[in-house]
Amino acid sequence: MPQLQPLVRPSTDNQTSSSDAAATAKAWNVVVWDDPVTPMPVVVVILRKIFAFPNAKATRLMMTVHHEGRAIVWSGQRDRAEAYCVQLHVAGLQATIEQDS
Repeated sequence: MPQLQPLVRPSTDNQTSSSDAAATAKAWNVVVWDDPVTPMPVVVVILRKIFAFPNAKATRLMMTVHHEGRAIVWSGQRDRAEAYCVQLHVAGLQATIEQDS
């Protein structure tokens, strides 16, 4: 009686899954820039309204912007970073997004 050979089927596993790709993707930073027009208390109010930061955190970020010329106020997915950047522009602040290094 002939011996049966095991049936070998090609693997259906992907080499990289979408969760692996997402885990290695770099975050996008929302950067607020200093400007000579917007009063500091207004910057605090805007940061509290858009990001729901507590007063202490919004004040600390505003002071970073004031002293260093910029501050990273949020990091995460690109589409959400772009949306936050637009909200900051509408509120009158100068903001950009950049990929985390």
